[in-house]
Amino acid sequence: MKFTKMHGAGNDYIYVDCFNENVENPEELSRKLSHRHFGVGADGLVLIKPSFVADCSMNIYNSDGTEAQMCGNAIRCVAKYIYDNKKKRDKIKIDTLSGIKVVEIHSESGIAVGGTVNMGKPIFNGRQIPTRYGMSVVKDQIINIDNNDYKITCVGMGNPHCIVFCSDIDKLELNKIGLLFEHHEMFPERINTEFVESIDENHLKMRVWERGSGETLACGTGACAVAVSAIVNGLCQRNKEIKIEALGGTLTVKWHEDNNVYLTGEAVEIFKGEIKM
Repeated sequence: MKFTKMHGAGNDYIYVDCFNENVENPEELSRKLSHRHFGVGADGLVLIKPSFVADCSMNIYNSDGTEAQMCGNAIRCVAKYIYDNKKKRDKIKIDTLSGIKVVEIHSESGIAVGGTVNMGKPIFNGRQIPTRYGMSVVKDQIINIDNNDYKITCVGMGNPHCIVFCSDIDKLELNKIGLLFEHHEMFPERINTEFVESIDENHLKMRVWERGSGETLACGTGACAVAVSAIVNGLCQRNKEIKIEALGGTLTVKWHEDNNVYLTGEAVEIFKGEIKM
């Protein structure tokens, strides 16, 4: 089976072209190939499939084999793959579990190097995110993790996110508290958690714990949720570009007046390979 490994801001996945390949058990394959020591090494597996309603569809599997609804970094890489290998279009439509998303391609010398994705409208309603909070906007809620109280904001951006604004995020014991957030009783489908430090009104720094994968170098839906949360909490302004600095690189997010959130970032091919199945 042939594959391509790509990353967006260090958020790396193994991509399989299911126009040409057949994957029977993606959950098991993702667990096997994602292992950093005994596999290829990745945050997960992405299957690029044919679609009747878009240029392609994508299915995302975390490194633990669970399926994700959406990934803002992975979708740019899928768009890059389609642009580079199948269809030279300025905009690539991709069908996801969170609906059809459109990626505007950024190219150099006929090769896609990144893109801007319309990530859709943020969800604030506690039940719809989903959380077990019943309010229409989950903001300024206190959650106790390991005998410490954290003030949180929750946002749905295709995936559920919990955002904590704090200082000195480099010193956080994320391997400990990230897992406790992920499996907290208030989050019925588990949760992605971002710990965010405000640099200025146009610049935020984040570390992210992704459900099913642990700490990752970046998260596209997480960057969007962070920007929206910063605006809701009065730290940043609406309709302006916000730089989100993650461990693997910088993403740019803009929450437009039309209520859609736009994510911009790189899409990089690392290498191609072939696995004996």
